[in-house]
Amino acid sequence: MNAQERDAVVTVCLLAAFADGGKSNSEREEVRRIVESLGDGDAPAGSGGSGSRPMSALYQDVLLGRVTVEKAVQPLTQATHRTLAYEMAVAVCDADGRSSAEEIAFLEKLRATLAIDQASAASALQQADDLVDFGLNDPALGPPALPLAAAAAGAGAAAVAAGAAGSTGALTTTGAKPGVDDAEIDTSITRYAILNAAIELLPQGLATAAIIPLQMKMVYRIGARHGYTLSTGHIKDFLATVGVGMTSQVLENYARKFLGGLGKRFLGSMGGAVVNQATSSAFSFATTYALGHAAKAYYAGGRSLSAVDLKGIFSTHAERAKALYTQHRGTIESQSTGLNPGKILSMVRQGV
Repeated sequence: MNAQERDAVVTVCLLAAFADGGKSNSEREEVRRIVESLGDGDAPAGSGGSGSRPMSALYQDVLLGRVTVEKAVQPLTQATHRTLAYEMAVAVCDADGRSSAEEIAFLEKLRATLAIDQASAASALQQADDLVDFGLNDPALGPPALPLAAAAAGAGAAAVAAGAAGSTGALTTTGAKPGVDDAEIDTSITRYAILNAAIELLPQGLATAAIIPLQMKMVYRIGARHGYTLSTGHIKDFLATVGVGMTSQVLENYARKFLGGLGKRFLGSMGGAVVNQATSSAFSFATTYALGHAAKAYYAGGRSLSAVDLKGIFSTHAERAKALYTQHRGTIESQSTGLNPGKILSMVRQGV
């Protein structure tokens, strides 16, 4: 895939991120943060001696309406690249839940423009919806918590204070479980991080859609081990509070995969091609690992940590994950060879 094709795929993902008409300041801020974190100087060189356009330029084109779906996909002449772009757009649209009417309309326009047959497109959308639906529907974990009214106003029940204003998500307390095994939780967090890193090495665009449901299940299980039954809304609020946006995380993973922005800064000098392949894998490993340890500290501490404390814990463990990714890289690559969309969906259902 050359530079122009990479730019086209990232542009399609940006268009998908705004497909629901979300022009809120918070959504723009999330995308702006992605642009800044990736930087403009680390984009890998494309074929023909020219590199990808700066991420900021792609973002401005979309934000200012200078690019249409038809224009964006013109460089994608190969069927595999067109399919990949469509699958990535589906994953971005489904990142925060099933696609809205506006997002479905966008995806249909994209499908027609890319000349993807309806059966294949419907299968991709159904697969993404299945991943969303099974995000927390694990019968072994019990039913999700019902929204609490009066109870939610209590001192300990404010779902992640500073980050959950206006949310309908809630959680219930079943009583702290005695004998919580910290070592077992740590092992589980590392297992989730390795799996999500392995998923990022797969060629299928929709594979990345499994990462957020798996992260949500990880948080759910950590809360359950400390005596809390968490709702989907609460977990989404928790992710947002530590700085892991839903749509932005999917978009950021794809942008890193194709533009390589964080690669050399995160992994060191490993050679261009290797950096490009491993960038999004390392990012998913670090995000999942740090999220797990932030959740562990939060629920072990009776949900008393502030948003600032949570972000600090998340940042500390994300930094630690740099060395751990290198340590587990062989396992990650080995695990990726045995994965496919069907097996990933089964893992999401089972919660690993």
